[in-house]
Amino acid sequence: MTLLERIRGPRDLDDLSTEELAELAAEIRAYLVQNVAKTGGHLGPNLGVVEMTIAIHRVFHSPTDAVVFDTGHQSYVHKLLTGRQDFSTLRQQGGLAGYPQRSESEHDIVESSHASSSLSWADGISKAFEMTGQSDRHVVAVVGDGALTGGMTWEALNNISDDNTRKLVIIVNDNGRSYAPTIGGMARFLSSVRTQRTYRDLQISSARAFERLGAPARAFYRGVRGGMHGFLSRFTDNEALYSNLDIKYVGPVDGHDEHAMEAALRQAKQYGAPVIVHAITEKGRGYEPALRDVADQFHAVGQIDPETGESLETSSKPSWTSVFADSLVALAEENERLVGITAAMLRPTGLHRMAERFPSRVFDVGIAEQHAVTSAAGLAFGGLHPVVAIYATFMNRAFDQVLMDVALHKAGVTFVLDRAGVTGPDGPSHHGVWDLSVLQVVPGIRIAAPRDSVRLTEELAEAVKVDDGPTVLRFPKGSVGVEYDAVHRLDDGVDVLVESERKDVLLVAVGPMAGIALEVAERLESHGIGATVVDPRWVVPVPRSVVELAGEYRIVVSLEDGVRVGGIGTRIRQDLREAGVDTAVTELGLPDEFLDHATRGEILEAAGLTPQHIARDVTAMVLGSKLPHARGAGVDVPTDTRPQPRV
Repeated sequence: MTLLERIRGPRDLDDLSTEELAELAAEIRAYLVQNVAKTGGHLGPNLGVVEMTIAIHRVFHSPTDAVVFDTGHQSYVHKLLTGRQDFSTLRQQGGLAGYPQRSESEHDIVESSHASSSLSWADGISKAFEMTGQSDRHVVAVVGDGALTGGMTWEALNNISDDNTRKLVIIVNDNGRSYAPTIGGMARFLSSVRTQRTYRDLQISSARAFERLGAPARAFYRGVRGGMHGFLSRFTDNEALYSNLDIKYVGPVDGHDEHAMEAALRQAKQYGAPVIVHAITEKGRGYEPALRDVADQFHAVGQIDPETGESLETSSKPSWTSVFADSLVALAEENERLVGITAAMLRPTGLHRMAERFPSRVFDVGIAEQHAVTSAAGLAFGGLHPVVAIYATFMNRAFDQVLMDVALHKAGVTFVLDRAGVTGPDGPSHHGVWDLSVLQVVPGIRIAAPRDSVRLTEELAEAVKVDDGPTVLRFPKGSVGVEYDAVHRLDDGVDVLVESERKDVLLVAVGPMAGIALEVAERLESHGIGATVVDPRWVVPVPRSVVELAGEYRIVVSLEDGVRVGGIGTRIRQDLREAGVDTAVTELGLPDEFLDHATRGEILEAAGLTPQHIARDVTAMVLGSKLPHARGAGVDVPTDTRPQPRV
């Protein structure tokens, strides 16, 4: 039995020797490489926190002591040490989640995997422990240097520093990267700490020397160390930032030296007040293919060859992201007013290609979506047209800025939402299913949902021409599928994909749901039900022609891969009522609940959003009801004819 197999909980670490701990760390790295290579997942970040996580669980007693991870993608080692060692179905339906998940273990606390929130969680938990007589419990927050670029961390630090009685330890996992190298003033500050060799060498050598002299010397070292830090900081300014916040600072510590990490954490634990432990780590540690990957050091991988790191996933089709990337560069060549903004997601959103071509016209603001959006409003005021590229799920974080800074000021800003709809294995916090419901309430906003690569390029070009308000372009994760040509385009830009002579069902397809809508139409036709399929292209506001067409049909069925409540179908229903059109509307979309990790297909199947399910239910509605044959037929029918989702 390997050492790792003997670890069924954190307390199994207590009796391991220094040599055994080093052996365990090596086993964990080998396990991660072999298993994540089969399933895909966040490999690089977890390889970088092995010794750190071991030290955390040796020093603190989870779950009595609360351990909070920011953002949580680096929690694989934590899962292994808390008894979850079956990674065979990692991030697959029914398997382990790629982030902490309370239903998996009492050791998991924060499931939300959006960055920069851990210190606010830790602030609240530590306050609660103190106020409820649980002052013997510690709180440990593991936050990356990338997450420190987010404003919430500094809001939390401001409040944490106002109370020096709580047992709160903040571990800054400093690897100089988020997805890519961390940017901004905080990155430069931490880099200066990492590169102060005199300071670091003195600290390491003195710590080891006192450690060898035994317990009395270690106590003496802890006593003089604070004064030495203060003296050195006058010359190096390493601690200036944290000392000004009135938070004890320990470090920098070699995050891959388990013994040093453990010593630093024990010192922080004994302090009895908020402490920052600054650990220097290396993303992708111990795995040469990851270290060679300059772009993101295997931050997240698909299935790979564990020996070479080469991807085993092949596709001849371009991704939605790459189509956007190339389209934006082409537009930027022609329009020098175009600039790009992203929040620490330069490569994942495709903006890296514009940055390579026009480096002075692309801004990575760090993990600061709110700042990105308001900064874009300022850029628009100054005469530019910003293109803000953000994952759809992260757009939720900047809703107020979209509403009050962009829309209220009628700023010409284009938002490009990658990973919109069902994203799959990353789970509840990463599905981009809220954007259509959330953003359509913004006055004056215009939202486009391309069905294929041709329409993506086309609609992006249309979006960046709008200078009197916000525009949004949303598309899903993965490869672009089949291109669907229109039978003809209506005057207001709506594409008719299939047109039936029989006016039974009007299928309104939102973006990539066009393929499903076409299959539904084919199935309906086989049952003698006439079905027309339209793609609005611009789904908000609802095009006039969609409202007019609806009056000619017995029923309208909208299909979208966003939350059904408040979605595009709801908007169509409202517009029909306002226009006096009494055609029944069925809105098909995702249920208003948090969707677990699974493939896109599995999630759509569970929600009843497959061609066979939809066709069967629509057939039953048409054949089993007394729906009017055309607008104004005088038959009073209910407008809510939705089939129940299968979840």
